[in-house]
Amino acid sequence: MEAQQHTASKDHATLADTFNRDEPRVDWHDKTLWFVRQKRDKAAWQIPEWEHLRETASQIKHNVLANLHHYLLSFEQQAQQNGVTVHWAANAEEHNQIVHSIIQKTGITRVVKSKSMLTEECHLNDYLQAQGIDVVDTDLGERIVQLANEPPSHIVLPCIHWKKEEIGELFHKHLGTPEGNSDPQFLTAAARVHLRERFMTSPIAITGVNFAIAETGEVVVCTNEGNADLGVQLSDVHIACMGIEKLIPERKHLGVFLRLLARSATGQPITTYSSHFRKPRPGQHMHIVLVDNGRSERLGSDDFRNALKCIRCGACMNTCPVYRRSGGHSYHYAIAGPIGSILAPALDMKKNADLPFASTLCGSCSNVCPVKIDIHDQLYKWRQVLAKDGYVGSTKKNGMKGMAFVLSHPRIYRISGSVGRWVSRHMPFLVSNSLNPWAKQREMPTAPKQSFGEWYRTNKRKA
Repeated sequence: MEAQQHTASKDHATLADTFNRDEPRVDWHDKTLWFVRQKRDKAAWQIPEWEHLRETASQIKHNVLANLHHYLLSFEQQAQQNGVTVHWAANAEEHNQIVHSIIQKTGITRVVKSKSMLTEECHLNDYLQAQGIDVVDTDLGERIVQLANEPPSHIVLPCIHWKKEEIGELFHKHLGTPEGNSDPQFLTAAARVHLRERFMTSPIAITGVNFAIAETGEVVVCTNEGNADLGVQLSDVHIACMGIEKLIPERKHLGVFLRLLARSATGQPITTYSSHFRKPRPGQHMHIVLVDNGRSERLGSDDFRNALKCIRCGACMNTCPVYRRSGGHSYHYAIAGPIGSILAPALDMKKNADLPFASTLCGSCSNVCPVKIDIHDQLYKWRQVLAKDGYVGSTKKNGMKGMAFVLSHPRIYRISGSVGRWVSRHMPFLVSNSLNPWAKQREMPTAPKQSFGEWYRTNKRKA
């Protein structure tokens, strides 16, 4: 059944509740992503210097962020010397307008695009389609969700929430494949035929950028399907869109990140295609669009600057117990999961105030991050900022104030604990009901007969 596009006006809890109504899908989604996490662990453990690589990558990114102005200017100079036209966009709107203006000058209305989380962040597809541009995503997972009229639910695995039977129905509807055929090889072959025609007839290719090298002015795009290569090599115009944080200083540093990226993302030793685009071939035009969109502001924050180190591997999503059981669309932002929950509030604090609370603060996301972003710590700090700036609901705020009062008064704490244990044992319906959000999907634990304090005082006297 074709999935419905998520409603951005709803909060994470409401959207997660919708996803959780299909319990078999939730269990399958959870197990599939945990399987990817296990592959990541096996791949990492095969490299003795794994932690050294993580630390090296983190320090390289730290250097880039500390000297971003210098590296940006160096990259621009080198790219221009390579015959590339460099554009600067302050925000998503400017980015979309620049891309459209490049397309408009050619008079062409058919475009192919490889996977790019930046263009998802900027809602480029919607903008171009509104201008009469027919843009087709060529990554298979991205094409599936595009046909379903919904955004990706994962950075690396955009249609991870879809089952093969549903994809078969979707392809039957849009590509004319036989009804009821859900064989993955057959569906992949059908998609290849469909996309090959678009590659051959679309003179403009848009790509994202995984890494940009300041030393040489080149951009590197990592794919497993070769769709970026095919799109660019068959096009007359190549438009590469990148956030300003994607820079690394020198080409020799690329090896560090390539060893980390694929292993963290899917457990592969290396991405199938690591494509370098340095200069346009004869007769071709190449453009690079450098996008800020709030990154400079984040750069000025000591607490949240490290989020810009992200290399979009998705490892934090694969390990997150909340993401795995709530689905990517519950985050109502282009980038889901833990990393999205610390990026989104920086762009729109009011709209995304709920996301830093969609976490257990277990720290697993920080443990697997290949560039050592302190994700769980930033989630906690965002909660403090949101509470201080008044973006926390009155129910949560008053509840936390009440809890703080109880915890700061030992006598009241002891009395409350005693009353709570009695009620749980003798009148459990007062606790386990629809008014208690915790009891909606959980069974409250059996209350102990005495508190730890009571037990300790009794046993201390015996000793």
